[in-house]
Amino acid sequence: MSTQHTRRPSEDTTASPGTRASSDWWSTAISRIRPGEILLRGYPVEELIGRIGFAEQIWLLLRGELPAPGQARLLEAALVAAVDHGPQAPSIAAARMAATCGIGLNSAMATGAGLLGDTHGGAGQQCMQLLERIIEGESAASIVAEHQARRAYVPGFGHRFHPRDPRRDPLLALVRQAIQQGDVQGDALAAGLALEEALAGDRPKPVPMNIDGATAIIYAELGFPAELGRGLFVLSRSVGILAHAWEEQQSGTRIKGPLPRPLLPGYHGPAPRAIPPRPTRDDRDQRPG
Repeated sequence: MSTQHTRRPSEDTTASPGTRASSDWWSTAISRIRPGEILLRGYPVEELIGRIGFAEQIWLLLRGELPAPGQARLLEAALVAAVDHGPQAPSIAAARMAATCGIGLNSAMATGAGLLGDTHGGAGQQCMQLLERIIEGESAASIVAEHQARRAYVPGFGHRFHPRDPRRDPLLALVRQAIQQGDVQGDALAAGLALEEALAGDRPKPVPMNIDGATAIIYAELGFPAELGRGLFVLSRSVGILAHAWEEQQSGTRIKGPLPRPLLPGYHGPAPRAIPPRPTRDDRDQRPG
């Protein structure tokens, strides 16, 4: 589903060309802000307050319309599931370290969120792209074989901590419920399960879907493009980043590094050595010009 909107000229046809050009510079279909008025996708904000939840507000701003109740519940479930994975996650650890350096919470959050890239935080988007390929007709087995030939992980599957990610089953159960209620079609779920089955193959131990795979299915079922899938993950994880940065800030610890103070990083450089004979600065200064 496309979330792009055609940029339209300013509504004020009586304004001078210069004024219209200024208004059109940041023309947006998302909000209209005037004295005493805040419209969000056409809805007065005062009518939204107390009547819709945060997940519905996210959907409205990104998609332009309010979601069906079942769609909002599914989006909220994905956002809730991905909020945190502890300080062993680099984004959380970085935010906590940053919070001990005397910066504001916003800067600590930016430090953590800035680490969410292709390797840490991008698996959901990458999995959504694979789901799209399967929905368009490519076989799950060929995608798995392609990754195995490159000795690459299949994004959205397996976990370095959890033999079976505890978030997988409840999220997929909600997807199945949404399919029964007609809120989503089920194509992305079928694609994800096909990938999981193909990845298991003849392995003695399966490689079950993780949080990235489960939320990728949800975001794809709800019609979000893959790029927005990553954005939604970052939005969700930012809540955990905020909580950890705040907790660390309240501890009063100053300049907390990546290791406890008694521990020092390993060193594998040269052993201590003497500087070889070199001309002194005085010798260099006395050289003829």
